[in-house]
Amino acid sequence: MTVRKRIASLAGLLGVLVAGNSGVWAIEVNLSPDEAHKALEIGRIPMEKANSPEDVKKVLQQASLATRVGADPEKEPCGASAVLRTKRYRLEAFGRQEAAESKKRKTDVRMPEEFIQKVMDMPNMEMEVQLCGDDEYFAEGALIELQQGSKRIKPIDIGKAERGRKNETSGPVFRSRFTAVFAYEQFDPNAASVFVVNLQDGQEIRIPAELSKVK
Repeated sequence: MTVRKRIASLAGLLGVLVAGNSGVWAIEVNLSPDEAHKALEIGRIPMEKANSPEDVKKVLQQASLATRVGADPEKEPCGASAVLRTKRYRLEAFGRQEAAESKKRKTDVRMPEEFIQKVMDMPNMEMEVQLCGDDEYFAEGALIELQQGSKRIKPIDIGKAERGRKNETSGPVFRSRFTAVFAYEQFDPNAASVFVVNLQDGQEIRIPAELSKVK
């Protein structure tokens, strides 16, 4: 597979995020070309410096913490949390992929400009919700909404929850995850928020999200 095809396959992950109408410490809906390239660099440099599998693991863990809301998995392995795949998150992820491909091929690999523009134009934000329960199908059919004060925002898409995997830590027996997609134009990217998950058994799980602290 060519380098371009490899990166193109990654861009395919954008999926529903590129469908529709089109401050460092806040979710940035509008990024300039310079800011987009800076985000790529921010993702690329730590991966370039990673010289072992353990170093790579640390880089990836740190990257997920930057846009994670809810429980810190290092302190609460089974606490409910979510990773917000913002525009910066995706560009930094592509930067890490650039570094990995460059090392593998021993030549500089860079993301095509059209893919950078595609990320900049994304009208939607995907999030991955991670939570634990007592049954391997506990998250099946889960619903989610974003609450900002009296405003209730529904997602434009919810992915199918993964079948629960055995939880090796204390707490509920299984852990699962699912994705949801919210339109940027429907919520305030700087507001104190709560993602509310409703499971089929009637359980409600609340994930506080200080969006102004997410980039």
